[in-house]
Formats: sequence, C-alpha cells, structure tokens
Amino acid sequence: MITKQFSLDAWVNYLDHAQLPVLRRTLAELGPLKEREDELNGRELAAVILHDPIMTVKVLRCLEAHRSKSQITDITTIDRAIMMMGTTPFFNQFSRQPLIEDALADYPQALEGMMWVMSRARHAALYALDWSALRHDISTDEVVVAALLRDLAEILLWCHAPEPMLAIHEKMHNDPTLRSAAAQQEVLGFRLIELQLALTSAWHLPKLLQSLMDEAHADMPRTKCVKLAVALARHSANGWSDAALPDDFAAIHDFLKISPDEAWERTRHTALLAAKGWDWYGVPPAATWLPMQSGAAPAKP
Repeated sequence: MITKQFSLDAWVNYLDHAQLPVLRRTLAELGPLKEREDELNGRELAAVILHDPIMTVKVLRCLEAHRSKSQITDITTIDRAIMMMGTTPFFNQFSRQPLIEDALADYPQALEGMMWVMSRARHAALYALDWSALRHDISTDEVVVAALLRDLAEILLWCHAPEPMLAIHEKMHNDPTLRSAAAQQEVLGFRLIELQLALTSAWHLPKLLQSLMDEAHADMPRTKCVKLAVALARHSANGWSDAALPDDFAAIHDFLKISPDEAWERTRHTALLAAKGWDWYGVPPAATWLPMQSGAAPAKP
C-alpha cells in the first residue's frame, strides 16, 4: 500500500509493475465456465469479464504483450481478445489471480469506496451500450469497454493508495461544493484523468479506446457517448436528485435526438438492468433510489 505522495510519473511506473487484483466474484464465475471450456465462446467469457474493470484491462494488456508482428489491427473488445487468445490459454493465464478483497482486507472503507466505483463503471458501460445501439453504432462493444475503463485509475488507487483516496472522499463529504478534480489535485498532486490517460498510453491500449476515454475528443460522437454515460453513472450514484442530473439529461436527449421522457425511460430501464448484478459489488445500485426522485438519497458511507 502506498501512503506517501507519488508524482504522476511515479504512479504510472508503479502501476505498470504492480499486481492488479480482481474481484473474488470474477474468479467464482470463471470456475464453472472452465469446466466446459471446449464449448465456450468469447461472448460467454466476455459477459463475466465485463463486470470487472481490472480483469478487463488485464486481458487487453495480456493480448498486447503477446501481440505478434503479423497482427496489424488492434483488438478493442473482450470477446475478440478471447478469440485471439483461445479459451485454454485464457484460463491458464487468468484462473488464479490476486483478489481485491484480500488486498483491502485491512481497509474496509477503501474496499467499499472501490466497490462504489466498480458499480458505477458497470452502470456507465450499460448506459453506453444502450445509447450506442440506439445510434446504430457499428461496434457497440468498443464503446462499452471504454465506458467501463474510463475511471480505472480511480479504481486502482482505491486499491493501491487507500489512505489518500479516503482523504479525497472525506474532503468532498465535508464540502459538497468541492469538485472532485480539485480534491484530487490537492491530495495527490494531479487529477485522476491525467493518471488514467497516462496509464492507457503506457500500457499501449488500443488507440481507439484511448481516444474514446479522452474528453479532449468529445466532439466525436462515440467519445461523447462515453463521456455522457460516465457522467450519468457518477451523478446518479449520489441519488436521482443530484444537482448535475438535469444537465446530464438535457445533454443525453439532445445527443440521442429523443424526447426528455424517452431519455428518462431508457435511463430507468438500464438502471434496473444494472441493479440485477448489484451483488457483484455489494453496494446499493442507482436503481435503489429511483422512487426518491423528489428527495435526497440516503448518504453513502
């Protein structure tokens, strides 16, 4: 665990060599699949992997590390990554992994904070899936992966630097007007989006995924889809009376060219879909507070 302040470059170097733990639930779900690996396809494995942002990026990094000189195109989705890798090599590589729950056993508050972000990432991925399908995107899976991984740096620091992340959480709790980027800059010396983009570059993730996560490219419709999905997931996690949500919904129905009522109904449907997997993370999903639109959400721990 890191307690002292690292520079941005030092964090990139540290995380480039650190063991990245995955959810206990991920390995539990992969166990039964391994027993019938000969009949599995990439989509079945991807359905499990895409609940876990860290496992997702580990698969992409593994594929990049073993990239052959003859591979001229980037692999940007998990089902294609599994097809390239093969199911048996996948299980040989990933059946045994360090666990998040073990890594944060002495930091229960940090574990909970990390699970909130994991849950939020899953919500963002499902919003992005719905909207990119509505827009007839030629590859919705790429947008899903980008939305899932957009806050990966935050997830990794909850795991590897729980004390600074708890300090950021406390600052924002004590001052609801404090922007997250300002709190991050004060505690860490940099913003998490800076670490996020530096990591995706250092890990040689596909350029397409990097651009989809970089809001500097928000003029591109697919990047804007990711940006809006991440924002909606972040703000709705605070309850449906969050002050930022009216602007989110205005941007969403404008982006999708649908009515405000349809934008809300699609959001409600996706939030309920995401809630079906709440037990992956053990924290209340955004759908918990859907009936409370006119009031404040229960305070998060």
